[in-house]
Amino acid sequence: MLESKGKLNIVDESGNIVGEDFRESIHEKGLLHQEIHVWFYTIQREVIFQHRAKDKDTYPDLLDATVGGHVEIGMDYLQTALKETSEETGISLAQGDLVFLQTVRKKDQDSVTGKTNNAIRAIYLYRHDGEINELKPEKGKIIGFEAWPFERLLNLSEQEKKRFIPYIVNAELPLVLKEIIKYC
Repeated sequence: MLESKGKLNIVDESGNIVGEDFRESIHEKGLLHQEIHVWFYTIQREVIFQHRAKDKDTYPDLLDATVGGHVEIGMDYLQTALKETSEETGISLAQGDLVFLQTVRKKDQDSVTGKTNNAIRAIYLYRHDGEINELKPEKGKIIGFEAWPFERLLNLSEQEKKRFIPYIVNAELPLVLKEIIKYC
């Protein structure tokens, strides 16, 4: 992901660029911006999650989509998805490797840091045919990766749900699972 010192585009509800500001300021003010998520799944019917570093400025030490990032100035969703996948997992993909799922509008507040993530997010899927230990976590940003079976994800206990970013487990994961199940 982009460092706190970097600037991002501010967008309107239609995704039109209306300004720019620093990433940190965008999250403090709850300004609308663009993000991507790439969800890795396996033929063994597992979803691979990223375990966020303990010092992340939003949702530290929680499980998140396999890859996530902000769309930088001058880039589009797909370019960002490919770039972030390489940076966060060490896997280089081509455009045709990703399946576009949909774009969602989401706004939530981190109860730990108080920051608001107000974004239009493009969601992509990728079938990872390798081993989870082939993924190389981006140093300082990701602790590691965890593979969870579909069946377990469909029946998470309240305690297990606390390991995930709330929006992920309550809204995005059900959408992603519904689609991934079609491919397995």
